[in-house]
Amino acid sequence: MSFPRYEYLQSGVPTVTEKMRATGAEISLPKFDRPISAVENFMRAAQRNKPYWVPSPLTDMQSHHPTDHISHFLSVAGAKEDTPFRDWFGCDWTMIVSAGGPMLTPGTQVMGDVTEWEKVVKFPDLDKWDFKSAADDYLKNTYNPEKALGMDIGLGFTERLVSLMGGYTDSMYALAAEPEACIDFFEAFLEWELRHFDKLIEHYPVNMITYHDDWGSEKDTFFSPAMMESMIFPVTKKLFDYIKSKGAVIEFHNCGNINRFMPYLAELQPEFMQIQRRVIDFPAIKKQYGDKFGFCGAIEGLDMMAPDPSKDELLEMIRHTVDVLGSGGGLYLNMWIKDPELIWYAYNELYAYSSEMYERER
Repeated sequence: MSFPRYEYLQSGVPTVTEKMRATGAEISLPKFDRPISAVENFMRAAQRNKPYWVPSPLTDMQSHHPTDHISHFLSVAGAKEDTPFRDWFGCDWTMIVSAGGPMLTPGTQVMGDVTEWEKVVKFPDLDKWDFKSAADDYLKNTYNPEKALGMDIGLGFTERLVSLMGGYTDSMYALAAEPEACIDFFEAFLEWELRHFDKLIEHYPVNMITYHDDWGSEKDTFFSPAMMESMIFPVTKKLFDYIKSKGAVIEFHNCGNINRFMPYLAELQPEFMQIQRRVIDFPAIKKQYGDKFGFCGAIEGLDMMAPDPSKDELLEMIRHTVDVLGSGGGLYLNMWIKDPELIWYAYNELYAYSSEMYERER
C-alpha cells in the first residue's frame, strides 16, 4: 500500500499544530488517520514488536521533568550569560553559554575521598518532595494521553560519582584505587534511584525513562572493561531490569566512543540508545546489535549546524535513515530542521515511508 505525500498546507488535508523542540515555535503538520494510537505504536517500536510507523517526538511523544535535578538545570537553560546553580546532591555547576550546557564549577568537590562517602554524601530526601501535587497539576493541565510520556532521572552511577568528586581525575582514580568503596557507593545510589523511580511510576503514567551515564570521550572509554564488568555493569543491569519490570522502556544517553562497551549494552538491552553518531557507526551497530537495542536517532547525513538541505536531499536522507536503522522497529527519529515547510515534508515522508516498510515487514 502506498501512503499519501501532501503538499505543504495542501487544501483539504487535516493538520495538527505542534511545537518545534528547539525553538518552541508552532508549526503545522499533516494529521494522519493512524491505525493504532501513538502510545501503542511507540511501545511497539521500542520493543521491536511490529510497529506501524517510526515515531517522531513532534507528534508522538512528550517529556516532563518534575524533580530537582532537572528543574535546576532547566531554570538556567536559556541563560544569556554563564550562570551558576546547585543540584540536589549539593554539587555546584555553571551553565556555560558558549558550550550550550552545564559544567561542574571549578573547585567544587563534595567528596574528596570515596571511602568517606557514607559521611559526606547526602542523598536527597524523596519524601520531602511533593510528587503528588506536582503530578496532579501536570496530569490535569498539561499531559496529553495521546502521546507517550518520557521522564528523565538524571545522572547515572559514574556521572554522579564524577559530580560528587569534582571531576573525572579524582573519580577515575577512585575507581582504580578504591573499587570496594565505589561498589558500596554505587549500591547505595542504586537503592536511592529505585526509590526515585518508584515515586515517578506511582504518580505518572510513564512510558519511557531517560538515564544518563557517559562512559567515554570521543577518543576512548573512561575506564576499562574490567571496571565496567565488576563495578558499573551490575548496578546498571539491576536498575534497567527494575524499570522494565514496571512496564517502562529505557532511553540510555551515553556520550563518547563506547564501541568496546557494546557487548555490555547488548546485555543491558535499553530500548533506545542516545549515543554519538560521529564516533559510532550506527548502521554497523544496527546490523550487529539491532535485536538487542534501538536508537534515538537524528536524520542520517543531516548536519544540524549547517543550513537546511533541499527538499529532495532531505527526503532521501529520511528514506535512507529508515532503511538502515528502522527495520524491525527500535527507532524513533528527531527532526532537527529549521524550516517549518521542510519539517512538514520530512514528517510526512517519515510517516509514509516507514508505514510502507513496516506493512511489508508484517
